[in-house]
Amino acid sequence: MTDAGAHQGVRVSVVIPVLDDATALRRCLERLAAQRVPPHEVIVVDNGCTDDSAAVARAAGARVVAEPTRGIPAAAARGYDEATGEVIARCDADSVVPEDWVERISDAFAADPLLEGLTGPGRFHDVSPRWTTVASVSYALGTFVAARAAIANVPLWGSNMALRRSSWMRVAALVERADPAVHDDLDLTMRLGPRARLRFDASLTVGAEGRIFRSPSAARDRIRIAMRTFRRNWAVGGSPGRRWVLRVGGPDLIGSRRRVRP
Repeated sequence: MTDAGAHQGVRVSVVIPVLDDATALRRCLERLAAQRVPPHEVIVVDNGCTDDSAAVARAAGARVVAEPTRGIPAAAARGYDEATGEVIARCDADSVVPEDWVERISDAFAADPLLEGLTGPGRFHDVSPRWTTVASVSYALGTFVAARAAIANVPLWGSNMALRRSSWMRVAALVERADPAVHDDLDLTMRLGPRARLRFDASLTVGAEGRIFRSPSAARDRIRIAMRTFRRNWAVGGSPGRRWVLRVGGPDLIGSRRRVRP
């Protein structure tokens, strides 16, 4: 492991929202403990667990924060609020991060002071081997290609992302926290806006569980929640077309006169 004192990157806080996922969380925390550059802190947000997730987190040396409002939007936001590092990295309990994950995130933000967010793809390790590549590529196309067209920026993916803390503070009062039927990572990206400096690194890959592929209803629910998130943000932040105009340097056509539709 690299000496944290010798490393010249920025401090990285890792946030993990969790709800009854102790087995996966234990593996995730083991991977974080084996990082070449250790995180500044690991914050596990207990979103009302009834299993021993919180005990697993404490045993691994993580700081446990309780968030009673159910849903990933509330849990993730609470974790970001609590973070003290210059950069907030986010993964899920089922994320399997490589040993250089924290190091690469830290170095990326240190090298580019204007960088606000960083994300990368996932590889679904629990899908049948013959379908692993197909599932991973299909999900990446939906997340990083289709969603990018809809929001006019690189979508941050909650299982593998990092955000400068100052950028979080800029939008912390704007993101959705109470509605669990919103994609928190898409909502965050859209609140950051089309001109935020967000980067996709195709080589920053993490393993993840392919829960979306377990049933047709799971896939439909994910698409439904994504569309709900898009519509809410288009209502206050402008249509995709207006967002692209702003991204390429056109006049700021995005106003806040319209109210969010549920």
